Amino acid sequence: QVQLVESGGGLVQPGGSLRLSCAASGSAFSLYDMAWYRQAPGKQRELVADITREGNTNYANSVKGRFTISRDNAKNAVYLQMNNLKPEDTGVYYCNAIPPTWYNPTDYWGQGTQVTVSS
Repeated sequence: QVQLVESGGGLVQPGGSLRLSCAASGSAFSLYDMAWYRQAPGKQRELVADITREGNTNYANSVKGRFTISRDNAKNAVYLQMNNLKPEDTGVYYCNAIPPTWYNPTDYWGQGTQVTVSS
C-alpha cells in the first residue's frame, strides 16, 4: 500500500508563489511516475504536471513557464513549485502516484490540499 501526504497549500495573492509537497510511504517510490492534478470549484479534475521515474516532465499549457514539478527519490517526495499564481489556479491539488503497469494496476491519490489565489 502507498500513502501520500500533501502539504504546502494556502491562500496567496495573484503573482505570489507556493510550493506543494507530497510525501509517499512505501519502498518503491523510485519506480513510480508522479503527477499533480487540480480541481477547481465546479470543474473537472485536470492534470497539472507529471514526472516519470526517469525524470521526464510534462505540464498543462496553462501552467507552462510558471510551475515546476520535481522529485527527490531519497526523500520519497514530489514537489510542485508554483510561481506567478493566478486566480484561475485556485482549486484542490492532488498528488498522484502511478506504478508501472506490470507491477501494480492501482494508482494512489493524496487527500488534496487547497490552493486559493485571491486579492
